[in-house]
Amino acid sequence: MTIRPPIHLLLPLALALSSGASAQSAYPPPTNVLSLSASATTEVPRDMLGVTMWTTREGGDATAVQAQLKQALDAALTEARKAARPGQVDVRTGGFSLMPRYTKGVINGWQGTAELILEGRDIPAISQLAGRLPTMTVARVGFSLSREMREKVEAEVAGQAIERYRAQADAYAKQFGFGGWTLREVQVNTHGDPGGPVPMMARAQMSPAMSADAPLPVEAGKANVTVTVNGSVQLSIK
Repeated sequence: MTIRPPIHLLLPLALALSSGASAQSAYPPPTNVLSLSASATTEVPRDMLGVTMWTTREGGDATAVQAQLKQALDAALTEARKAARPGQVDVRTGGFSLMPRYTKGVINGWQGTAELILEGRDIPAISQLAGRLPTMTVARVGFSLSREMREKVEAEVAGQAIERYRAQADAYAKQFGFGGWTLREVQVNTHGDPGGPVPMMARAQMSPAMSADAPLPVEAGKANVTVTVNGSVQLSIK
């Protein structure tokens, strides 16, 4: 059984919908609207170094392999904590895994991996520390911008991009014969090159002439930070 509302309720609803549609059609689409895009880019040295150290152990007994990994990680942590300084040299553990090895579907041994991560703004100290952890080897190296540096650079580049956006609006308004413009909508987007992990040779594969405790050879390089301003302006007579 369908219940229908009384006719006197339907009429006001229909009138409201009709008046809303009429109100929308009464406003024509905007004219003299100009879409613009401007960007600015700067190059800045990366100031954060992250080094992932790791070690692997294998054997026939899972408990023994796990104990060997823990011993190697504890030894590296003890040495690394001596050099730790908040923000400059930070130390934390990474992954710790233990997996079986199979031969024809049968477990014939165990292999495990433990990671230790060094990161911070003191690049020389971290590179030296990575070179004197005898129980671990270098797995990955990555550079990035610190939060403080990125925020500072983004603020400077955003100012440049906005100035270019305004200059474009001034120039185009004049060329189209208008006296000025007002901002309708705008979006400011930042893009950066944070850097990524770079695989490194295990210490055993490095040159025999290189001492095992030698500082890790690293080069930070530079990152590009780009800010793009997209939006539209309303051209006006004055």
